[in-house]
Amino acid sequence: MRIIAGTFRSRTLQAPAGLATRPTSDRLRETLFNVLAPRMAGAAFLDLYSGSGAVGIEAISRGAASVAFVERAPAALKVLRANLAHLGITSGFTIQSGSVAAFLRRAAQRFDIAFLDPPYDEAQDYAATLSLLGVAANGILASDAVVIAEHRRKLHLEQAYGTLARSRLLEQGDAALSFYKAGEANPTPPHPDLAG
Repeated sequence: MRIIAGTFRSRTLQAPAGLATRPTSDRLRETLFNVLAPRMAGAAFLDLYSGSGAVGIEAISRGAASVAFVERAPAALKVLRANLAHLGITSGFTIQSGSVAAFLRRAAQRFDIAFLDPPYDEAQDYAATLSLLGVAANGILASDAVVIAEHRRKLHLEQAYGTLARSRLLEQGDAALSFYKAGEANPTPPHPDLAG
């Protein structure tokens, strides 16, 4: 894996061994950041299910003011820290070790861009994470924030999750990127079993 553009352009990154972590391909990252380019300078970027950190590090390379990496797998965290150290990145980021759901429930910072890439086989994580982000933007998304989910092309994601509404779908090979904008969708009504 290589960083596509910016300060660390062409520098290599490690990926965790085995199949448990599936790094975002260079080509798909390039597509993602071509779309995000106008928003990157000074952005607060949230990298959920960070894995090796390739997406968040690309964001740093392209001018994000800060990146929060959220990952719970010890092997992935080790590689993420090694990648940051290898590039000499010592500030402008935080690493949150633990579950994405726990982080989203307690996070205080507001983010301009949130990216999520759960393991493809954990389809329920997409709906759970997007729903948490879409609850009145959960208070952690800026009013004009964008949320991007990388997923299998065949996986059906909803058009809206609470206050998040899908604005764009890009497909590339077997992968897809769903872009959601915060703020305009109708809030999802509470599940009857959860209603007070």
